[in-house]
Amino acid sequence: MYYLMDIEDKIRVPPAMFGSKMEKAAKMILREKYEGRIYKELGVVLSIDDVKLLSEGMVIPGDGGAYYKVKFKALTFIPQVNDVHISEVKEIVEFGAFASIGPFQGLLHVSQIAKDKFYYDKKSKALTSKALKKSIKKGDTLLVKVSTVSLKSTSSETKIGLTMRPEGLGKLEWVEGKK
Repeated sequence: MYYLMDIEDKIRVPPAMFGSKMEKAAKMILREKYEGRIYKELGVVLSIDDVKLLSEGMVIPGDGGAYYKVKFKALTFIPQVNDVHISEVKEIVEFGAFASIGPFQGLLHVSQIAKDKFYYDKKSKALTSKALKKSIKKGDTLLVKVSTVSLKSTSSETKIGLTMRPEGLGKLEWVEGKK
């Protein structure tokens, strides 16, 4: 789920940035500190905007920088169990499909596609079911539910499990009643 959060923090503005507008310098520092990073309580921070200085700069003896209390808005994405997403299949592998969930990719294991069994077809590079006469391939649009989330400090370490087994989920053309 996407969120727009109000956050307060303290930042250090180095002396080299004293000549620029402090709001602009603060925005640059906050973007470097937050954007693209994953935090347990925030999720992945996608962008920083609307930076406001809440205090005068405070200088600590022996440190040339100035410290400011700031408030800003952060656009974040936090994957949560039971969220339903429209997702695009990015890759098909023998054990399932990787599909996009916001800025992340989740794994749709072959056992979580439907109640019937799906198999990896090497020739067509798709996951197919002979009984249902259905298949999933790269580029397909799916309606998926998040079943598990293990949020780590990097997107490559973050693990998201997906399912389409509950009623009403699946490849969009299946859900819409087409074959």
